[in-house]
Amino acid sequence: MMEYRYLGRSGLSVSVLTLGTMTFGGKERFAKVGTSGVKEAAEMIHLCLDHGVNLIDTANIYSFGVSEQIIGEVLKGKRPNDLMIASKARMPVGEGPNDSGFSRFHIMRECEKSLKRLQTDVIDIYLMHEWDGTTPMEEMLEALSHLMQQGKIRYAGCSNFSGWHIMKALGISRERSLPRFITQQIHYTLEAREAEYELLPIAVDQGVGVMVWSPLSGGLLSGKYTRDKKPAGVTRMSEGWTEPPVRDEERLWNIVDVLNKIAGERQVTAAQVALAWNLTRPGVATLVVGGRTFDQMKENLGAASVRLTDDEVERLNSISEIPLIYPYWHQAKFARGTFSPGDLALFGGRSDS
Repeated sequence: MMEYRYLGRSGLSVSVLTLGTMTFGGKERFAKVGTSGVKEAAEMIHLCLDHGVNLIDTANIYSFGVSEQIIGEVLKGKRPNDLMIASKARMPVGEGPNDSGFSRFHIMRECEKSLKRLQTDVIDIYLMHEWDGTTPMEEMLEALSHLMQQGKIRYAGCSNFSGWHIMKALGISRERSLPRFITQQIHYTLEAREAEYELLPIAVDQGVGVMVWSPLSGGLLSGKYTRDKKPAGVTRMSEGWTEPPVRDEERLWNIVDVLNKIAGERQVTAAQVALAWNLTRPGVATLVVGGRTFDQMKENLGAASVRLTDDEVERLNSISEIPLIYPYWHQAKFARGTFSPGDLALFGGRSDS
């Protein structure tokens, strides 16, 4: 049974699993991620619809527009009323001086191109895909406001921003009555929990709902890789895709050991356990999951039905816990007892709490 959650402080309800489409197309370097064509993409999209998924995530940079084209071809004239599409802009799409960034010129031009490729009149969630520290943020937000007024986008969000970037954007939005980010799409997994330092507290405190990209860490948390078994061709990592980085391989395998143990006890897969853990975390609204194959996608969708016990969550929290860097170790010592719900996105449930 699919669950739906509000995306941040908006009234928009999204399925806890979102279809990620970086595997669609396979153009140039993106072939390392996946090579699904129209036929394979159609099968995955219809599978997701049958399981209650109501959001598809893509970007203008995925296979350099081919991912959007494939989605447009599959949904042409057949897009269900409740199905939403999220896309992104910011990454370089050419060699020209205005072929990347947050300029009004670039954002509005890329939105028009995405709409055409997607064969739709509106993008439901438009995400600013990486930080641009050279363009005034006012210019970016004013461009998003104009696109909303034109009816070409419905909501705005960001992806891969740091905490102060998001807070700066929210401050400008409030001061100038410009569109407010309702979501941040971030990398956050059992292996990579750095988002708990700033991004999850912001999600809870400021109502900027979390969409998690690559929640299985590029397949490394699927359970198919272990310290003693590293089969080729299982994940994008085995094909040479190096994002996200793994800084402590021994810690990774310790996490995978616990995932596989819980999966065996529950008679589910390690991937489903890893995804179910993500959905227990504060501020998380939806996980962007994809699949190189139909069967991988079907397995990932099964995570929506997995409910972890408190003991299972504690075991996973304990093995993957991150250290309290400054100023958090100081706050843990002297501010305990005054923590807000936002603070508890980091401090809650820790073994040293």
